[in-house]
Amino acid sequence: MSKLVYGVGVSDADYQVQVKETISGRYKSGKKKQKGVWACPFYRVWVNMLQRGYSEKLKVKRPTYRDCTVCEEWHLFSKFRCWMETQDWEGKELDKDLLIQGNKVYSPETCVFVSAQVNSFMTDSGAARGQYKIGVSWHKIRSKYQANCNNPFTHKKEYLGLFETEDMAHQEWLARKLEHAYVLAATQTDERIAEALIGYYENYGVNCEYS
Repeated sequence: MSKLVYGVGVSDADYQVQVKETISGRYKSGKKKQKGVWACPFYRVWVNMLQRGYSEKLKVKRPTYRDCTVCEEWHLFSKFRCWMETQDWEGKELDKDLLIQGNKVYSPETCVFVSAQVNSFMTDSGAARGQYKIGVSWHKIRSKYQANCNNPFTHKKEYLGLFETEDMAHQEWLARKLEHAYVLAATQTDERIAEALIGYYENYGVNCEYS
């Protein structure tokens, strides 16, 4: 029996899922070095998903994956591939918590493939945004709160104005973010993604995981 992938995954593919080639040099163990030159796209996504669910090293490096797991059905590669083949996946990224906010389990019911644009639009910058609410910074010269919002289409930061309170600036950011969500939703082919984009920002007071 082949070695389990990240301690749980069973690779039951009836074909070669990856190709490696030997490169010059050896590891300290004496084994020859190898590098991957090709991997089945279904297998690559599956392995990356299992890594997020079961790699302790990754969980230490990226705490947002600390409680993530993969449903038992998808521990078997063939089951995951069957599902992925029915999805619009090419050029997109596997997402587990757009459809169900706060979800930590990768499964057929909770996952969807999204474009890099959608993924970036929904990603919270976390601690990088500083001490103020998202979309807000302090304008030292004017002694006011400044609102900005990243435009997902131009990839530029939009200046939204100066405000007396942090909450006013944040609400301005939220209003602009919702406008962008409607436009981005209109470009989606999957109605579930479109509804999730709009629904998240319409209910932002309840859901604060993303930007």
